[in-house]
Amino acid sequence: MEARLKTGLWVRAVIRQCDRMARAAVVLRKGDPDSGGILVVLRGQAGSIVLAQARDAEGRPAWVRGTGEAPADQAGVDAYLARQVKRDPDLWVVEIDAPDLVPPFEARLL
Repeated sequence: MEARLKTGLWVRAVIRQCDRMARAAVVLRKGDPDSGGILVVLRGQAGSIVLAQARDAEGRPAWVRGTGEAPADQAGVDAYLARQVKRDPDLWVVEIDAPDLVPPFEARLL
């Protein structure tokens, strides 16, 4: 069994890391502090991408682009977030300023 970091602690660590990198980062929605899922909104100049937690074929933590490969507009991001929160009310939503649309944390993208 793999040890897991509590969600609230992971979010605080990413916010702190972004602060050190001079990137704006805010928690848009708090979910379950122990085991809630996480959605990360990367805001760029061309639009936004929402990353959702997933597992790869070997069961390792990874991220998927929930809104697709291309940057989405605000309406598309809001609709995606609303659908996901409706399905899972324990979700956290973190928004990060990412002009290059690359996550500022270690992330295996599927």
